[in-house]
Amino acid sequence: MLIKFCGLRSKEDIMAVNSLKPDYAGFVFASFSKRYVTEEEASVLKSYLSDDITAVGVFVDEIPKVIASMIERGIIDMAQLHGSEDDDHIRCLRGLTDAPIIKAFRISKTSDLDAAYKSTADHILLDSGMGSGNTLSWNDLKGFDRPYFLAGGLTPDNVSEAIKELAPYALDVSSGIETDGRKDPEKMRRFIQEVRR
Repeated sequence: MLIKFCGLRSKEDIMAVNSLKPDYAGFVFASFSKRYVTEEEASVLKSYLSDDITAVGVFVDEIPKVIASMIERGIIDMAQLHGSEDDDHIRCLRGLTDAPIIKAFRISKTSDLDAAYKSTADHILLDSGMGSGNTLSWNDLKGFDRPYFLAGGLTPDNVSEAIKELAPYALDVSSGIETDGRKDPEKMRRFIQEVRR
């Protein structure tokens, strides 16, 4: 079970991540997000990140050249598209970089699952909304047979149930490992512990 800790913003966040060893560390480049970091800030954070943890850049309707440039400069290792990007956008980005692409889908109706299933992205992420902390209706995901990152409302208290119910390919958590809007090393530890247990 792969784990992504998203919305990292400080050296302390990175030190906690390095000690706990999730598979992915996410940096949010959407300026409207409370977890937003600049390219310069992300570059510094990436310099502290352990080499065996993949840095993921989270973008919302960003120009493909901007994303590819950040990958080329080593600020991130792969891209997560969290806006209205379609397969043409993905194809354009693929023409600029070989890095893997995650496409996020906000699931509110059955047709959203159909779109996710057909996506040409390397990976898909199913969410209730970007960093909203709201839990998806897990019943809607039962029987969905494409591997996916599960996001939306995951916490140390419910993640083991999510694994038992859905067995997703990977888990993506942000607000569920925070206290007062900041990453909480104890919640991060508990989340990892529950998944690996």
